[in-house]
Amino acid sequence: MNLICDLHIHSRFANACSKSITVASLARAAKEKGVDLLGTGDFQHPRWLCELERALCEDEGILRTEEGFPFVLQTELSLVYKKRGKCRRVHNVVLASSFDVAKQVQEYLKSKGRIDYDGRPILKIHCDELVEELRSISRDIEIIPAHAWTPWYSVFGSKSGFDSLKEAFEDQERHIHAIETGLSSDPEMNSKIGFLKGKALVSSSDAHSAKNIGREATVFDIKKLTYKSLIRAIRNDRIVETIEYHPESGKYHFDGHRACNVRLSPKESKRLGGKCPKCKRGVTVGVASRVEELSCREKWKTKHFKHIIPLREIISKSLCIGEETKTAKMHYEKLIARFGSEFAVHKASREELLKYAPKPLANAIKSKVKWSPGYDGRYGEPKFQ
Repeated sequence: MNLICDLHIHSRFANACSKSITVASLARAAKEKGVDLLGTGDFQHPRWLCELERALCEDEGILRTEEGFPFVLQTELSLVYKKRGKCRRVHNVVLASSFDVAKQVQEYLKSKGRIDYDGRPILKIHCDELVEELRSISRDIEIIPAHAWTPWYSVFGSKSGFDSLKEAFEDQERHIHAIETGLSSDPEMNSKIGFLKGKALVSSSDAHSAKNIGREATVFDIKKLTYKSLIRAIRNDRIVETIEYHPESGKYHFDGHRACNVRLSPKESKRLGGKCPKCKRGVTVGVASRVEELSCREKWKTKHFKHIIPLREIISKSLCIGEETKTAKMHYEKLIARFGSEFAVHKASREELLKYAPKPLANAIKSKVKWSPGYDGRYGEPKFQ
């Protein structure tokens, strides 16, 4: 069966995340979106792990609510360290098979620093060391480089990353089976990178609030949902497709300098030597330029993927109203009630949508989109055609 999985989110204990996140609100939001399996977020945080233990029951490595909605233990770790004369800042998603394994991970991380001040703790651990130490706890632990191209905090980021997985993970690179492409790139862009051939390209939301669950997701072919079957699907690249944010909508797709309102395509940025034409300082080099820098001559074939704009965003942009207004919520709830989930709304025909949505909204859901690409921390802006 095909399962829609979002394997990277956060709890309310992570900085810059909604304080209203609970297990119940996450499960409810996942069902509205159409997500079949959700990461727990932040399992290394002591208070959140206690809350997860109270709310969820283990079932072959999958955690379930009383109503049966499934979660998998997941966290994101921020590794900050010096290597080869440069400060490296790499985020990694970690999946674990049980509460017992999660507690052993906690004990290891406590030996490296505090884990209770943030759901995404900063730790002075090298990437290769993390993989080796976590695999010594359990070989079923999976480590996936998070939002792999983001300039500031990722394995390939222009500001603090590496030029290959081998450079980052050294002899442990063989245990890296997948990378998370992130909001500012998609599989087609990643197919230009020769050393990623043979690695699974997964997508997850990195949601900081329940409403952003499923803005990216991965559809796996899994016959029976267990932790081991999920890990086999990742390691053997049993991906049916990925659901992608448009990469142009991501905050770091193009190069740019936000303070000067300067957005540059890779070609424009290269012509200017990576300098802002207004203030002459260096721009933040975005994902498109970084992919181009590391690309090879021949692309390799990826799994199927599709771009989707979150329904709340479409409602807001097409009707020129705020996402949190009563009118926006009314339209969202009406469509979810009729079609069952947000992903189902996207699959509906224009004719079906017109029965339950204003014409501008129905048209926007089915229309092509032209983007003003995101840059230097600013999301891209869609224009519905």
